[in-house]
Amino acid sequence: MTLAPEQLWRNREFNLLWISQSCSDVGNAISALAVPLLVLALTAAPVQAGLVGTLGLITTVLCRLPAGVLADRVDRRRIMLICDAVRLVAYLGLGVAVLRGQATLTLIVGVVLIGAAANAFFGTAEHSSLRTIVRPGQLPDAVARNEARSYATSLAGPPLGGLLFGMGRALPFLGDAVTFLASFAGVWLIRRPLQEPRDTERGGHAAALAEGFRFVFGNPFLRAVLLVAAPLNLAIHGIIFTIIVTLQRDEVPPALIGGVETVVAVGGLLGALAAPALLRRWPLPALIRGICWTAALLMSASAVLIHSVAAAIPMAITVFLGPATNAALFGHQAAITPDRLQGRVISVIIVVATSIAATAPLLAGVLITMWGPPVSVLVFATTMAGAAITATTSRGIRTLHPTDSR
Repeated sequence: MTLAPEQLWRNREFNLLWISQSCSDVGNAISALAVPLLVLALTAAPVQAGLVGTLGLITTVLCRLPAGVLADRVDRRRIMLICDAVRLVAYLGLGVAVLRGQATLTLIVGVVLIGAAANAFFGTAEHSSLRTIVRPGQLPDAVARNEARSYATSLAGPPLGGLLFGMGRALPFLGDAVTFLASFAGVWLIRRPLQEPRDTERGGHAAALAEGFRFVFGNPFLRAVLLVAAPLNLAIHGIIFTIIVTLQRDEVPPALIGGVETVVAVGGLLGALAAPALLRRWPLPALIRGICWTAALLMSASAVLIHSVAAAIPMAITVFLGPATNAALFGHQAAITPDRLQGRVISVIIVVATSIAATAPLLAGVLITMWGPPVSVLVFATTMAGAAITATTSRGIRTLHPTDSR
């Protein structure tokens, strides 16, 4: 297999893949704001707007594991091209329907479900492709660049979606279609295969998926990481939700409340930009332990500041450390996982590490109602302290050895 160029910024295939996914991310961020605005404009029902978003998230989770199997059995470039084509047609059709005044709630739900499924398959295939186009030693930097892209598009997409929706309700969805067309073009220009040569695998999809689970839970490092990542995601989402609910109950202006997630996202973006420097200074085990203990302390500080927008600052600092840790983690995962298992292993890690976070709003709501916002924050901080103890004592993390960086 031909190795990637020495400098990541000169790696043609990686840059095409990065630009393609950037376009996809912008489209997703635009629709994330425009879809609920459109539902509200048509129905004036916040519950229905929230339901549409929830159905999209559930669809993404449900499709993630099958996407991992498909990414390991089918040409990954073809998967991404099909996903872009499907999303292009779906959002173009929605934009045209809105333009003609023919958009219905049923149509919107259908487009959201199609888009969510395509996002899961595209993203899994894209993550799985890194190992074939990037040198092992460059994998953490490549993941860090992807983290920066994700935070940047999450900051830029919603304002752009709001601007386009204000100019015309159809414009955000027509804009989505343009971003997916650009993504399709980028993937089409990739020349190098995005997977290593494969032997035909026997057995059904269930057996293939089980192999992915066995690899993840059979590896001491990956198993320990899941025991850390799941409570970390739960705590971050739970505390951010607690802050937003508390500020709303305190009648803080909505513009300031909206700034909470902006501050956190800026922290993540800055962390992604600083990730390469942090990776050069600290090895992965130290990063994992560092973010866990730092997060537990900073989250506790948010309990003191909970009735102020300043409560978002400790969370932004916590999130600042996340991209470097994710870059090192997924870089190491990509290096130690055989290419034929990349899709399944990535999908298993993402589903297990993030699914528990879906309960964060409900759990936070119960804690706020029963004991108040400060206790809610401290409960999540305690959960994070438990994860920090796991990161410190886990043999899988303590005995981790660097992979070959050639």
